[in-house]
Amino acid sequence: MKRLWTPAWVVRHVAMVVLVVAFLALGWWQISRAASGNTLSWAYAFEWPIFAGFVVFVWWREVRLALRGDAAGADPSAGALADPSTGADPPTGADPPTGAPAPASDQPTGAVDGRPAVRRPVRAARVAVADGAEDGELAAYNHYLSWLNANPGAKPGDYPG
Repeated sequence: MKRLWTPAWVVRHVAMVVLVVAFLALGWWQISRAASGNTLSWAYAFEWPIFAGFVVFVWWREVRLALRGDAAGADPSAGALADPSTGADPPTGADPPTGAPAPASDQPTGAVDGRPAVRRPVRAARVAVADGAEDGELAAYNHYLSWLNANPGAKPGDYPG
């Protein structure tokens, strides 16, 4: 909980309050403009409170993430697992219960709360090339590049092709 009162977090708290108050004030201003006959202001009157709600959502999410980081960092016991139902440590030499997180030494890099970090596979699209046939445009471009390499002082407009 101390982590939420560092100078950086105090700035975040103040920024959240200032933004929410400003966005709600702008929403109220748009409501007063819409009531006086500006129909476009009705859309803005609903938009500004949504922005304020988004600021609160992001702030709350960051607070929860910081507190979760404190809870994960508070247990320095390497490899000791507690039984979630009783809170007691397993006896020495016992296998961890099914579904329990792996010991800290067995966790992959990026693991959070005992769950391994999930990474999406990278897919590379491959373009089909005709068997033995060379792309004419690619060959011309490669010839152009080799000519530029052979003539370092030349301008692209000097290319004879």
